[in-house]
Amino acid sequence: MAGHHPNKKDYTAVAKGFHWLIALGMIATFTLGWIMTEIPGITPNKLRYYNWHKWLGVTLWVLSLLRITWRFFNPPPALPQSLAAWQRQAASFMHVMLYVATVGLPVSGYLFTLAAGFPVVYLGWIELPVLFGKSPQWIDPLKAVHYYFAYGLAIAVLAHAGAALWHHFRHGDEVLKRMLPAFMLRSSSPP
Repeated sequence: MAGHHPNKKDYTAVAKGFHWLIALGMIATFTLGWIMTEIPGITPNKLRYYNWHKWLGVTLWVLSLLRITWRFFNPPPALPQSLAAWQRQAASFMHVMLYVATVGLPVSGYLFTLAAGFPVVYLGWIELPVLFGKSPQWIDPLKAVHYYFAYGLAIAVLAHAGAALWHHFRHGDEVLKRMLPAFMLRSSSPP
């Protein structure tokens, strides 16, 4: 992954767009996953939620790959000089973990679905490749991987958001503001 851009202060509009689309998509996908697994039996709503969950997962996987590609060719701004070395290392580690999880979570769900014997038909009309047939011996291990990726990602996202808010409210630095959309940064003072 490319380093930081020493002369930039904020993330690009494209990077911000990816960040917030993925964040909202993760909330929706996690919520659907939670709801659908709590519905007993097989119902039309449960099946609908499973499809939506898969479609969001595929969309987030593609957005994550695009975001990683964008970041590779458009390095993010350097972290503020006021950050301690351990904070810089923690931020770098957290970003790598978030990227691994945002790519790995949908892949694990896709493989789990295939092991259960169900193809993934994106948006109801694009059938994704069936890499292998129904594999009952892989259902539980892949389900566990998907589960741990999901909760690991949830914890990482909460830590990431918490750190950004901590920097903003406790230290008053620019860490959070660098990723906020332009409409949230407009001054309330008259022109």
